[in-house]
Amino acid sequence: MAHTHEDPPSLPTELGPYLDELVRRTRVVCGPQLVSVFAVGSVALGDYRHGRSDVDVTVVVEPSLPGSALHDLAEALAHPHLPCPAAGLELVVYGTDVIGRSSGAAGYLLDLNTGPLLPDRADFDAARSPAFWYAIDRSVAHQTGLTLFGRPAREVVAAPDRPDLLAAIRASVREHSDGEGHLADNRVLNGCRSVVFCRTGRWLAKRAAAREVALAEEEFRPLVEAAVHSFERPRTSAVPLPAAEVRAFLTWVRARVEQTAAGA
Repeated sequence: MAHTHEDPPSLPTELGPYLDELVRRTRVVCGPQLVSVFAVGSVALGDYRHGRSDVDVTVVVEPSLPGSALHDLAEALAHPHLPCPAAGLELVVYGTDVIGRSSGAAGYLLDLNTGPLLPDRADFDAARSPAFWYAIDRSVAHQTGLTLFGRPAREVVAAPDRPDLLAAIRASVREHSDGEGHLADNRVLNGCRSVVFCRTGRWLAKRAAAREVALAEEEFRPLVEAAVHSFERPRTSAVPLPAAEVRAFLTWVRARVEQTAAGA
């Protein structure tokens, strides 16, 4: 794989050739205006589950990259033109002028979703998307982004300011509380990650965060352990969780996040 800095640790073997080709195609399309490519999400946090997890990738380019190149990139990376071995690819392209400053805005140039288990989406208008997903992803990238090409993530990505990030986490919890479009286990485990971040200021992998919450919160331990068990299965074989217990847990998570935000 093409690296100009450190090799990313613990890159899943199932993804190596795919990410190799993704980087190659991105370099061809963007040319010298490509600054960095790095993995975020479950890959960066060391909790990728083959058959369950998406591959999250951030691409950083010079702002002068033509808009036509963004359309070309979306076409070059779309499944099955580039077959995605994971559940899906979630790739976001930013300009250096946006990703290099602290912000809670979405701010992307391209948001591409594609893959065998994801509905295809290529969006070039950041104003149309809820900003919280992107602020959280940039925070994870700043902390643990795995460099696949170019400058390391910590040199390129500015972490959102804490008030903006806590606002993003609140919005994420509200989204998962509604439940639409999200597996129940993912809703619970994302809630665990939010609580642990509020307590420690660090993003953990979903299962690691779940272990911390299960140890500390006996009331929710059975639900959290059931969510981990479900998460360890393929996405198509997720185990249903009691809806009332999930709602109660996320209400508790929301209260913890609100408490942290009020004290920030």
